[in-house]
Amino acid sequence: MTRPPLVVFDLDGTLLDTAADLIGAVNHLMAEEGLPPLDPNAHKVTVSRGGKAMVAAGLEAAGVTVDDAALEALTERFVDLYIRHVADETQPFPGTLDALDRLEQAGIRLAVCTNKRHVLAIELFEKLDLLSRFAAICGGDSFAVRKPDPGHILKTIEAAGGDPATSVMVGDSYADIDAAKAAGVPVIGVSFGYTDIPVRDLGADAVIDHYDELCDTLARLSPAMAARLG
Repeated sequence: MTRPPLVVFDLDGTLLDTAADLIGAVNHLMAEEGLPPLDPNAHKVTVSRGGKAMVAAGLEAAGVTVDDAALEALTERFVDLYIRHVADETQPFPGTLDALDRLEQAGIRLAVCTNKRHVLAIELFEKLDLLSRFAAICGGDSFAVRKPDPGHILKTIEAAGGDPATSVMVGDSYADIDAAKAAGVPVIGVSFGYTDIPVRDLGADAVIDHYDELCDTLARLSPAMAARLG
């Protein structure tokens, strides 16, 4: 039986604008430690590197050095703070929900492959009432590998009941694009994410500036998508 085509999305900086809540949790932690807050504008790109990197950036900006054990402990405190406020300000990027609606109506399956911890991704999608849209949501701790390892994408495709030959990845960073290319899966970059390298320099098969462009771009890259989207 032919499996339906699948679009695999990154989460932070791709599907959802999560930077305000993530940086807010770091700054809450910094306040508890008596340290100055991170500048949200200057450190937005740090979001793509994960919680530990964000905490480390806060410490570095304050001129504080800690050992690995202390950094791990602070990161766990950050996670506790973040999960309590995971959807205070987070929203889908403009046009996201309309694009997802069109894909679902066309019989195209959806999945998420994120380096975010699985429990945080699930909590976030539950709070935003988006959980039921996705055939699989796979976090950075769901498997033994994570992006940019191609296995993370391939295992997500498998979990969603998809086929790599009829799947497309959508992401905002080198980790998404490198993983997809290594997996042999076409990849679309979004220009509005959190990467510190312009996404057009990362080698994606296509780049979109708004989710209004997603379906047409999918149809150009994938015959299977084109057949469904018309």
